[in-house]
Amino acid sequence: MSFTSRLVLFGSCALTVGIIGYVHYKQHEDREQLHLGVVRDIERQERRKAENVYLLEQQRELTKKLKRDEILEQVNTG
Repeated sequence: MSFTSRLVLFGSCALTVGIIGYVHYKQHEDREQLHLGVVRDIERQERRKAENVYLLEQQRELTKKLKRDEILEQVNTG
C-alpha cells in the first residue's frame, strides 16, 4: 500500500471518527437543552400556580370585606 493511499485511508477514518464524535456530542447537547426546557416549564407552572393562589386569597379577603361592609351599611340604614 502506497504512502498516499495510507494517508487518504487515515484521513478518511479520522474524519469519520470526528463526525461520529460530533454527532454524539450534538445529540447530548440537544437532549440537555430539551430537558432544561422541561425544567423551565415546570418552574413557570409552579410560579403561575403560586400567583393564582395568592390572587385567589386576595379575592377572598376582598369578598369578605365587601360582605362585611354591606352588612354594616344595611344595619346603619335599616
